[in-house]
Amino acid sequence: MAGILDVPKPRINCSMMSQHINKPVCFVGRVDKVHPTGKTFSVIDGEGKTATVDLNEPLAEELSGVVEIIGMVSNKGTIMASNYSILREDRGPSFDLELYNEALKVIQDFPQFYPFKVTASG
Repeated sequence: MAGILDVPKPRINCSMMSQHINKPVCFVGRVDKVHPTGKTFSVIDGEGKTATVDLNEPLAEELSGVVEIIGMVSNKGTIMASNYSILREDRGPSFDLELYNEALKVIQDFPQFYPFKVTASG
């Protein structure tokens, strides 16, 4: 069975989370708050809405700026992260979350051009 990192994942924002319960997703947002335990943090998407991210293990590093999260949307509407990556902003132009959000809308409006499902052939 393929792991979450090996399967196609739609890119979503907070408004799309309810449509992806129990499905793997990719979420990009700016870190807002980190819980003192380091096992939960919140991110703000390109629309200014907040999502909560749960981790299996406490953070081993300071987390700030824009992050890309790979995980599953839980029944509670949180993202259970399998992996996250910090998008470094000190080495070039800062990541434009509002523009990224506009790209997400295009992807959602034209799913025939942006397929995220693997079809079995043969």
